[in-house]
Amino acid sequence: MEIDPEFLKKVMNDNSEFKVLYNQHSKLKSQVEELNSLKFMTTEQEVEKKQHQKEKLLLKDQLEKILKDYQNN
Repeated sequence: MEIDPEFLKKVMNDNSEFKVLYNQHSKLKSQVEELNSLKFMTTEQEVEKKQHQKEKLLLKDQLEKILKDYQNN
């Protein structure tokens, strides 16, 4: 989903829940990217990566719902 940066900034300023979720999503994205950069992952790191990916996807769904609701209002 492509989001206009100005619209994103407005929603983040107006909606504290969105801002928290967005920051959590960004943090998880960075953690997944960091794990992906490893040449070799331990079993624990692979499990951690999968968990982060699942959490990130759930957050993305919540963020998209808020954005959709915001656009409809």
